[in-house]
Amino acid sequence: MTTSSGLHWSSRTAFLLAAVGCAVGLGNIWLFPYQAGANGGGAFVLIYIAAIFGLALPVLLAEMMMGRRGAAAPPLGLANVAKESGRSENWRWMGIVLGAGGALLALGFYCVVGGWTLAYSFKAASGQLQQLDGAQSGQLFADLSATPGSILPWFVAFTILTIYISSRGLHAGIEKAVKLMMPALFVMLLAMVVYAAVVGDFGRAIQFLFQPDFSKITSKVVLAAFGTAFFSVSVGITNMMAYGSYIKRSTNLPESAVLVVIADTIVAMLAGLAIFPIVFMAGIEPAGGGGLAFISLPVAFGQIPGGLIFGTVFFVLLFFAALTSSIGMLEPPVSWLRESFNISRRRAALIAGSVAFLLSLLAALSFNVLSDVRILGNLAVFADKSIFEVFVYIVTQVIMPAGGILVAIFAGWVMKRQFSADELYGGKEPNVYKIWLFIVRYVAPVLLAFVLYDVATS
Repeated sequence: MTTSSGLHWSSRTAFLLAAVGCAVGLGNIWLFPYQAGANGGGAFVLIYIAAIFGLALPVLLAEMMMGRRGAAAPPLGLANVAKESGRSENWRWMGIVLGAGGALLALGFYCVVGGWTLAYSFKAASGQLQQLDGAQSGQLFADLSATPGSILPWFVAFTILTIYISSRGLHAGIEKAVKLMMPALFVMLLAMVVYAAVVGDFGRAIQFLFQPDFSKITSKVVLAAFGTAFFSVSVGITNMMAYGSYIKRSTNLPESAVLVVIADTIVAMLAGLAIFPIVFMAGIEPAGGGGLAFISLPVAFGQIPGGLIFGTVFFVLLFFAALTSSIGMLEPPVSWLRESFNISRRRAALIAGSVAFLLSLLAALSFNVLSDVRILGNLAVFADKSIFEVFVYIVTQVIMPAGGILVAIFAGWVMKRQFSADELYGGKEPNVYKIWLFIVRYVAPVLLAFVLYDVATS
């Protein structure tokens, strides 16, 4: 099929950079290190890597394949493939719920965290993170969101950047941005690892990350690794389906998906090697939770040689990772609006971005003027959660695993086998295809159902 917009990535490299940029984000550099720290280090890492290649990779490949076959925004693309396979076109609602609802809700909290990364890039560069103790660093982070005036400029700037890049289109916007930011991100991350090896406790970090203590493997650790792997690769809310719709027929999808997952995993490992040597050297508890990046690390950077420069580098690369992912999240609703209502890319980006802005405004205000609001407080699981926390929970704990189950069911059962074989292996069915089909039909839905069950019962 030809995409309904007639657009394709200008090259395979451009697509890979965009896909890696979409996958590589806060999940790799913020979430993975603190989850590894909280779940026993090496044991968690081992299961995480297995989950990345055994669970996230097959579902990622399914999203890419469904996107290219549908050749349109996720809702229309799913309807196209369903119709071609003799199924109901009502499968379009999967694309609307996941690609419009899920992606915009994800941006509702992602833009706030993106604003934090932007703010800390400036704070680090201006020396505000120097010579802080734990209490002062915690207060600095709290002050950032304490009033609307302190947080709004940062998350507004981040949201505007996301909307602007998306509005510029596939080639002038997304491709140009990722061609600049992704190589820069890798260079900065490698520089951080070298720096951490010189000034930090690199040996202890290696031991912590890569020498698993199997006694620490519990069902909680396994499910945490599955969830982190899935969030890290950014599947389940149709980002990769939207990007997949622009892939040329000549592009080898299985090879591309493997490269994206390898790059994503390398970034996560490098982030661990950049962060934990500094954490151990500074005597900081590795199980520092979500505050590891924004509270614990500033204390460490303020106490070590070159901390001003490399603290700035760290937060800039965190900002780049957040921005490339937020652009990917905005793509499903933008492409859907453009195709469904026949409007310009700029207008579609402005509409979708405005909805994301309003959601992120609610999330940002939940740290100050709306801090007492519990929008789903009548449900026990949300009784003590702010608006920001509700968005994070619903997207990462419910929508993404549920979306992964739907993607696997669609690719494995709804889409005709001959079409998936055609997209992946030119109509042939080698053993690797049969393994992939078995995983998306049976393994991925069951494992992701366990993740959902764990969420529901925890």
